[in-house]
Amino acid sequence: MEIRPIFSALLRNKTGPILVALQVALSLGILANALHIVEERRAVAARPSGLSDEASTFYFTVRNLNTDGPEQMLATIKREADVLRAVPGVVSVAQVSQMPLSRSGSNSSVAVNQQQERETAIASQYYSGDSLVKTFGLKLVEGRDFLPGEIMDANENEQTEPPKQIIVTKPLADKMWPGASAIGKDVWFGTGETARSSQVVGVVERLQSAHVEVGERGEFATIIPARVYGRPGNLYALRTEPGQRDRVIKEAEEALRKSSATPIILQAKTVEEDRKNRYRADMALSWMLITVSVLLLLVTSSGIVGMASLWVTQRRKQIGVRRALGARKVDVLRYFIVENFMITSAGVFSGVLFGLSLNHLLVTKLEMARLPAHYLVGGAVVFWALGIMAAYGPAWRAASISPATATRSA
Repeated sequence: MEIRPIFSALLRNKTGPILVALQVALSLGILANALHIVEERRAVAARPSGLSDEASTFYFTVRNLNTDGPEQMLATIKREADVLRAVPGVVSVAQVSQMPLSRSGSNSSVAVNQQQERETAIASQYYSGDSLVKTFGLKLVEGRDFLPGEIMDANENEQTEPPKQIIVTKPLADKMWPGASAIGKDVWFGTGETARSSQVVGVVERLQSAHVEVGERGEFATIIPARVYGRPGNLYALRTEPGQRDRVIKEAEEALRKSSATPIILQAKTVEEDRKNRYRADMALSWMLITVSVLLLLVTSSGIVGMASLWVTQRRKQIGVRRALGARKVDVLRYFIVENFMITSAGVFSGVLFGLSLNHLLVTKLEMARLPAHYLVGGAVVFWALGIMAAYGPAWRAASISPATATRSA
């Protein structure tokens, strides 16, 4: 079959084909970028936090309703930690300043040396008087955990020197000393004369920040061996035996209340809850974009079907004449399929250009990643297939028209 007669016929009635091609182009460009955004959001939401078993990890926020001084507060922290360790099913307990994914915590600028004008990175700070490597189940990839004698008690109402040892995450170590070992290196908190340093003794594979920022900053964290006290409210992270978390939460809360001579305010949260809350907006955006994509496919296929059906109705006499002159059903069917394929192809090529332009706008304005080529290639294949399937029904009806019926109805 020659393409030129089909193309000439399309040029004589341009409005319908142009509208369908535009619809395909807009749908392809939007669909490719929407699915790319969905994949990015889901990949971000699935990032590992560094905790070995999020399903078995939770934390208590405890506030004692008393007027204890700083030293009594320190004693209370140690007592409450011991009470929690005694609960059956508890694997490990750590008093900690913040939790990953909780969206509540502190950061600090860190630098390779004191003379830098600007910091090397912004890192999340995890203060703990216990082993977070053990409680969180962090994976040490270099160095060691803190020794008992390296953990200090720090009154946060007083100016104190930071501990001399520190543990950092592998992404932070690679950022500060690319291609070199971080063990034995000094991490400076801040720059200039007021900066203070600690020596790296261990590197963990991963520990996300409290806010879990998108990008490399969400993987930058430091663990500081200090049991911080002096202000109301303590935070305790607990890891339980698998399947025991919910029971341990109830028993641990009861044990804490019984051990306290004064009323306390308790709030328990799981890491799973924090993950769900942190990525709630991302998942909502993903489902919204998926819904929009499905609707676009439905609208585009409906447009192709409608156009093909209209053309069959308008060209019944032409079809009948061709059939009377000896055209087979397959010839008529092929004519309409090829015609629709040409229109869809024009829309696909325009859609690829539109998709690239839209992605460039998103990259420059919203700092999104470049659109991989397979999204556009896959989208083109989908719309070609969609065009053929949507046009097949009307084309088959056209091929089934008998010459006598077509010419008589004309």
